[in-house]
Amino acid sequence: MGTASTHDTELLVTPLHALHVELGAKMVPFAGYDMPVQYPLGVMGEHNHTREKAGLFDVSHMGQALLVGPDHETTAAALEALTPGDFKSLAPGEIRYTVLLNEEGGILDDLMVTRHWAEEGTLFLVVNAACKTQDFAHISANLPDGIQLQPITDRALIALQGPEAGAIFEKFAPASAQLIFMQAAALSVEGSTCFVSRSGYTGEDGFEISVPAADAEKISRALLQVDGVEAIGLGARDSLRLEAGLCLYGHDIDTTTTPAEGALLWAVPKRRRAEANFPGAKIILDQIASGAPRKRVGILPEGKAPAREGTEIQSSDGKTIGKVTSGGFGPSFGGPIAMGYVESAHAKIGTDIVLIVRGKARPAQVVKMPFVPQRYHRGL
Repeated sequence: MGTASTHDTELLVTPLHALHVELGAKMVPFAGYDMPVQYPLGVMGEHNHTREKAGLFDVSHMGQALLVGPDHETTAAALEALTPGDFKSLAPGEIRYTVLLNEEGGILDDLMVTRHWAEEGTLFLVVNAACKTQDFAHISANLPDGIQLQPITDRALIALQGPEAGAIFEKFAPASAQLIFMQAAALSVEGSTCFVSRSGYTGEDGFEISVPAADAEKISRALLQVDGVEAIGLGARDSLRLEAGLCLYGHDIDTTTTPAEGALLWAVPKRRRAEANFPGAKIILDQIASGAPRKRVGILPEGKAPAREGTEIQSSDGKTIGKVTSGGFGPSFGGPIAMGYVESAHAKIGTDIVLIVRGKARPAQVVKMPFVPQRYHRGL
């Protein structure tokens, strides 16, 4: 990936680093990489552009790997031993969201798992940038004989997101039109073989495209030349995923939160609950049966002051009941939004709560997420 010199430390760079600089990006350290937080269009402009047209994101800092075994059943079982996901039922090219768990049911990371579209016995994994070294070590250390984790180091990852993404990308890879949300395929893009998934983290339709590192700049430039596509930085990526009600690992979920607390029980399907053979199963199943002590909820502050991460949450009678884990202004929503954890007794939609913002008590309410409608392409 290469490195960029800074005053205190050596930051890694993605294959698109020079392009970001050329485009006038403001670069910041993120998960050990020198990454674009915004471009001259600005966070608000980039956010709105993605919601209205199409935005191109560099997510090459994420970890990509192949989990390779003799057949699908065996490889799926190996990953099911570390997560609560159901991978045995995946069809070729189908994607699942899951979480790596520790023995207490805490979340080590969240990740996307795709059954390889062509290679039998292979799963394609995409994990978070800040966790990839630990994730890969944890998975590798817990694999049975005959199964191997192969980190991918020669590919970049870009995401094209927004309501126009489908029509735009179809011109580059016509077969992409056949994909629906959470499906993937190997497609030729500008002469390069790319792993294309119809997914993303903005709440919009779009694609994540794993491209050969040597071709990343060529493909990105080609996409950016299309009318309607703009480069988008980490700032807008954060406001987009918050509006969509999506978790950011290390903030909204971590090793101290279980899937039951994190409102991720949809990622613990019926078969796995019945088998109860994943890490932390007893704790998580007890929380499903008896209720988790706290829950991740959507929060709507009154007024215009945003409630940032770490903001104390109180009940209407002044008792501390939790804290905000993500918060800010939602450009598409048109006001401040947040998510965080509250004691389960206060987690019901419509519950009045109080946020302590800069020392002042401000009224707020527990609300349903997402804050803006998700517009994934699910087909007919």
